[in-house]
Amino acid sequence: MASGGVLEIGQEEAAAAAASESRRQDAALLARLRRGEPDAFELLVRTHQDRLYDFCVRMVGDREEAHDLVQEIFVSVHQNVRRFREDSKLSTWLFRITRNHCINRLKYLKRRGRGRSEVFDEAAALRSEGGGTAPGPDAALESARERARVQWAISQLEPDARMLVALRDIEGLSYDEIIDITELPEGTVKSRLHRAREKLADLLGRLEP
Repeated sequence: MASGGVLEIGQEEAAAAAASESRRQDAALLARLRRGEPDAFELLVRTHQDRLYDFCVRMVGDREEAHDLVQEIFVSVHQNVRRFREDSKLSTWLFRITRNHCINRLKYLKRRGRGRSEVFDEAAALRSEGGGTAPGPDAALESARERARVQWAISQLEPDARMLVALRDIEGLSYDEIIDITELPEGTVKSRLHRAREKLADLLGRLEP
């Protein structure tokens, strides 16, 4: 057998072992959550809050709103954990709840007249990204500017497109996980993601100096 084939088999076995261990840990944590152990819920929050917060920031484009959303999301998780049927990964279920909260918050913000900005304001975007608040090296400032540009461009997408870009290209979730979260067919996910990427590239191209 070629060395490449051996390497691929080893990688597949390692991935399968990691997935099995992840499922085992999820099952153990869920059992503790359903028994009402306080430290189990604290562990759940510590493990997942950063990723959920980042996703919320991408979806609503506002760190304070995202912070409030994450608190609401974990309240919802606490109330509904006994109803989780374990038909998906725990992280997938958490993202599904997060997606629903984000969509509802976006509808609320739209009714309040807090829609998308059509003009890129670099200073405002840097503040939203947490950059520009203190002087730093040129490379760090440029990195903050690029993140701000990307966040602005993502905010111009429709919510469904924004969600797909955040889940696939930023969070790095698999198509199977995204299908579980969005409850969309695979073909629909891929076609919408392709269009979203094209739109994103066009928006970023307009910001080039």
